[in-house]
Amino acid sequence: MSGSSAVSGTAPCRFAHYFVICGIDTETGLEPDELAALYQWLEADRQGRDPDAAATGENFEQSPLKRTFKSKVLARYPENVEWNPFDQDAVNMLCMPKGLSFRTQADQRDPQYHSFIITKEDGSRTYGFVHTFYEEVTSPQICSAMQTLYQMHNAEHASANPPSSSSSSSSSSSSMDSLASSLDEADSPTSSSSSRRAGGYDSSRDTLYVSKALCLIAPMPFMHACRRFLSQLHKAVTSATAPPLPLESYVHNILYEVPLPAPGRSLKFHGVYEPIICQRPGLGELPLADFPLAEAFTLLGVENLVQVFTCTLLEMQILLYSQDYQRLMTVAEGITTLLFPFQWQHVYVPILPASLLHFLDAPVPYLMGLQSKEGTDRSKLELPQEANLCFVDIDNHYIELPEDFPHFPNKTEFIQELSEVLLSFGIPTNTGAPPRTRSSPGSTPGSAPSTPGRERKTVALRQLEDDGRNGNLAGEELAVLELLQGNATLERLQALTKRTGVTVARVDALRAGVKAQSIEGQGGRTAAEEEELKNAKLNVQLREVFASRFTTMFADYEAFVIQSAPDLESWLTNREQMHNFDKASFLSDQPEPYLPFLSHFIETQMFATFIDNKIMSQWEEKEPLLRVFDARIDKARLYNVRAPSLRSSSYQRCSILKESAQAIEQRLMKIDHTAIHPHLLDMKIGQGKYEQGFFPKLQADVLNTGPTNNKWSHRTATAQRRKDRHRQQTEHLTLDNDLKEKYMQEARSLGKNLRQPKLSDLSPAVIAQTNWKFVEGLLKECRMKTKRMLVEKMGREAVELGHGEANITGLEENTLIASLCDLLERIWSHGLQVKQGKSALWSHLLHYQAREEKLEQQAESPVSHVPERRKSDCSIAMPSLRVSLIQDMRHIQSMSEIKTDVGRARAWIRLSLEKKLLSQHLKQLLSRQALTKKLYKRYAFLRCEEEKEQFLFHLLSLNAVDYFCFTSVFTTIMIPYRVVIIPIKKLSNAMTTSNPWVCVSGELGDSGIMQIPKNVLEMTFDCQNLGKLTTVQLGHDNAGLLAKWLVDCVMVRNEITGHTYRFPCGRWLGKGVDDGSLERVLIGELVVPSGEEDSGRGCRTPPLQRSPSQTRRISITSLSGRGYKLTSGQIQEAIGEAVNNIIKHFHKPEKERGSLTVLLCGENSLVAALEQFFHHDFKSARLFQKTVFVWDFVEKAVAYMESADQMGDLQETAEPLGMTCQSLCHYVNAINSTPRNIGKDGKFQLLVCLGARDRLLPQWLPLLVECPVILRMYEDTALLRDRTTVNALIGVLETLHDFPITLEASLVKGIDL
Repeated sequence: MSGSSAVSGTAPCRFAHYFVICGIDTETGLEPDELAALYQWLEADRQGRDPDAAATGENFEQSPLKRTFKSKVLARYPENVEWNPFDQDAVNMLCMPKGLSFRTQADQRDPQYHSFIITKEDGSRTYGFVHTFYEEVTSPQICSAMQTLYQMHNAEHASANPPSSSSSSSSSSSSMDSLASSLDEADSPTSSSSSRRAGGYDSSRDTLYVSKALCLIAPMPFMHACRRFLSQLHKAVTSATAPPLPLESYVHNILYEVPLPAPGRSLKFHGVYEPIICQRPGLGELPLADFPLAEAFTLLGVENLVQVFTCTLLEMQILLYSQDYQRLMTVAEGITTLLFPFQWQHVYVPILPASLLHFLDAPVPYLMGLQSKEGTDRSKLELPQEANLCFVDIDNHYIELPEDFPHFPNKTEFIQELSEVLLSFGIPTNTGAPPRTRSSPGSTPGSAPSTPGRERKTVALRQLEDDGRNGNLAGEELAVLELLQGNATLERLQALTKRTGVTVARVDALRAGVKAQSIEGQGGRTAAEEEELKNAKLNVQLREVFASRFTTMFADYEAFVIQSAPDLESWLTNREQMHNFDKASFLSDQPEPYLPFLSHFIETQMFATFIDNKIMSQWEEKEPLLRVFDARIDKARLYNVRAPSLRSSSYQRCSILKESAQAIEQRLMKIDHTAIHPHLLDMKIGQGKYEQGFFPKLQADVLNTGPTNNKWSHRTATAQRRKDRHRQQTEHLTLDNDLKEKYMQEARSLGKNLRQPKLSDLSPAVIAQTNWKFVEGLLKECRMKTKRMLVEKMGREAVELGHGEANITGLEENTLIASLCDLLERIWSHGLQVKQGKSALWSHLLHYQAREEKLEQQAESPVSHVPERRKSDCSIAMPSLRVSLIQDMRHIQSMSEIKTDVGRARAWIRLSLEKKLLSQHLKQLLSRQALTKKLYKRYAFLRCEEEKEQFLFHLLSLNAVDYFCFTSVFTTIMIPYRVVIIPIKKLSNAMTTSNPWVCVSGELGDSGIMQIPKNVLEMTFDCQNLGKLTTVQLGHDNAGLLAKWLVDCVMVRNEITGHTYRFPCGRWLGKGVDDGSLERVLIGELVVPSGEEDSGRGCRTPPLQRSPSQTRRISITSLSGRGYKLTSGQIQEAIGEAVNNIIKHFHKPEKERGSLTVLLCGENSLVAALEQFFHHDFKSARLFQKTVFVWDFVEKAVAYMESADQMGDLQETAEPLGMTCQSLCHYVNAINSTPRNIGKDGKFQLLVCLGARDRLLPQWLPLLVECPVILRMYEDTALLRDRTTVNALIGVLETLHDFPITLEASLVKGIDL
């Protein structure tokens, strides 16, 4: 039939797709809402009662007027639109999220307006706009049914104890019951409900009303236009005179004769009484967003909104909470439109129907809106997981934030700029209580009871004003607010002035301002149009401020996109393996203050999708948001705004606020297109007759088909044909479209599971399937995360895989670990039976701990402690540390710095990761199956055996790399350390009579000097976290007869993390032996645990500081060092390597450089290499049994220079040389006169370190070479006597001048320069 083909041809350009009416079906009568019944079934199942018994009993507890009854889609026009199939269940559920509600004449019956959104599988969205009003019930059957229900209810109440099975929420106050209360009707004022409780409903005396909803379903969010159309339609029904035309004419007109405005154009069409204007942004502008942002900002306050926005960018779980559906929509849509150019990629349900409450259990990021019931307190609302939740209580203007999340870059200046925009439109910005983080007690401001409609707003605001707990609106701004919220009538304002006590002068000023504005309102626009224009201008300006932040932050993002695939097909097939954004380089290019936020943000799904779209734009048309964003970046580049500000964190304000608002104003002033007026349709006589107060049954035959001769439908049909032709041509060029679509879907669904829960058939089977999807998604996410963490840490292998520089930044590591903690929290909160505390993981650990401690007391022998095997390296004395999950928990519990459960869980994860026990601990935790069964429902991730095994296996792979994620984060805690001194046993002098002492230093500080009790080789001490250990100073006071001590090494272990460090010595400490040293500075290395239980723990990356290729350095003059000689080539290579390592050290970001001391004095260090250089062909023969040291050569050279200086030989040398000479003498004398008893090798080490620090080494070398002493002490072949080699060495050492070398306190203690 021609009509329908016209419909399909014009369809994509139609303003509205469907007109829907929902309400009570008089044929079937009153049916209890089966979704509510299903809900009770789920509840009963959760509480372990018999679900079937619970579902059969009707809920007699609630008064019948408050119960939910099933609403139906009574009519929809047209029947179906092929490119947007009608989803009956979803529309019905979202038009009336709480089902039908009944009222009597004693109740408030104001019409309500709300919108909703349906997200399809592919992420495309359809919008619904709903006008709900109350219509008198004329059907006698329904009235008598209600009467009967009341009688039953009263009888039930009269009997003393109602049976418990009949009530869904009788006694337990567990998590979902408090949510269940939101099934109740929200807006019935208390006064009338109390009178009704006395009298109830009596059909002879009361009139019964029931809710009915009119709904427009449209492809684009023209919220204001649809609102005005629907309210005019409703007005036509309630007004005393019939509307000019039958209602069919208007519905037919908006469905078939009103087109979508073209991009960049405005459109005028006609409602029942007055014209309606809407406009659509052009292709280069920000996409359409018609929800009033001003309202979102006023409801939350600027700072709170920016915080919620940040949580959204970081893909946390966001739950909006309000009594008003439209507020939920306004805030949700407001936040998601501000994300431009990014798009929210996860579950998005701004209005969560009561029957879908189990969705709050979803272990994925979501943005959901939950309707609160009047009078329910936030504290009663138990949510399945809160570790990563941002809770937004819209009505009470306050938010709860997850713990420790990064701030948005330049947050203060950003808020300042937004506030200025709002103020320029007269909107006050001091609303909103300060945000709370999770740790603060949940004292919620009491919510203001609401009376519907306009009164509600003033009542709520007045109460807000009296309520000092809410960072409050001052009275005067309240007046402004009222004035600005669409009510310019000054009488109202006058009344308000009296109520709020505003000074009249201020009101006069306002009044004058309003007058001036209304005169300005050109072409005599109505107040409503003025308001709409103002809203549109404000919306676009606020959005521009947000957009310009991203334009400056990501101005250079293209430079870091990695284009590695030759064509779309190969890219799509290998999408998961590919690295498509160079994160490390991007971060290194950003200003320091931005990093905490950016490092998290570039890990999100929305950023990944944005980059994917960028890469795909080589082969197909650019995604619209990306096109607009790229155009803006190009424009900014053209004006060269960026060049000087690269890497600077100075704030750049948005420069295009004026022009963006002008574009909108021009469109609204000059209407580009006017749609056909509504007109009489070809209807049978007598149809469409008018009856006041009742919405008539419309004539389906005229509304199900569109006109056939419409000029624009014709135009779009040809355009459509053109498009089809073009598509067919391109199809031959690219891959088969179905295949491509499949790939695209797979590529897009990477890492995200469900965009939107299925809103229809909610059988337990569907719920089970949804949960199964979650389980699969969690496992996939775990695989991706662990793989990413490994690749980032693996270093060299990562470079070979093409992942850029091997080095992972500490910042990035922290981000990855934080996201692992978040993933574990989500896994542990999936399918929880009853929630306890904010952290599901910690609560499980506490249950385990309680159980184990009970068993321990019964058995009185430690259970479940797997002792670690002894460390082969240090079997002499270091006792082994037992592996114990409980012990690790106790360490965390004793840390007073951590205040919350979520914090404790995170600390425990970090500690287990650092100890390489995460997988083992969790396996042990889950091995208590009785406990897991008690805590989790049968569909929970932790009860899916196979997935759980795979999950533990992925975590096991993390043992392949070393983390210091606990030590480096908790820097202020006290940590017990154990020190073991290992003497060389074979010599009798293992024990000494003198008093030894030790001082342990790390990256974060030192322990101070501690005396070691005599003849005790092991001690423990508590000390504030020292970080990674770097040096140990070991010495004695030379007292007694046996004052010589031969030490092999010192072992130090951190008793919490189990990290053990070995500080090799292999030298004597004592006067007249070795180099006469009474104290030595020993450089540490981390001991690799060997031969562990699971081989997974043994493999690790080579340590950062040691290059494994070279043979271990042996101190030249140590006992075993005789006869061991490197060739001159090896020595030069070693020096080059040592200098190179220092330079590389400084090229790393500051936070993860590791220890410079090791590079200066450890193995293969600068000192070691120079020692080798100076020892080459050194005549160290024992003259009279006394070893000669390099230091002896230095001292002799200095003595020679000083004597020569006194004799005046050096007078004629160039001035700078004299200075150098003095500096060398000065340093050597200072080292010799130090109170410390360091030996000759120690002194040489000190000289090299100080020379490197003060950039003097290259100047000193020529002095030593020129000194005649060299002839006596070195062979002719010595490297030191070869001019070219020495010059080369000087050149190499000079490269260190560019870097600020700082020396550890333990090295330079007691040196007075």
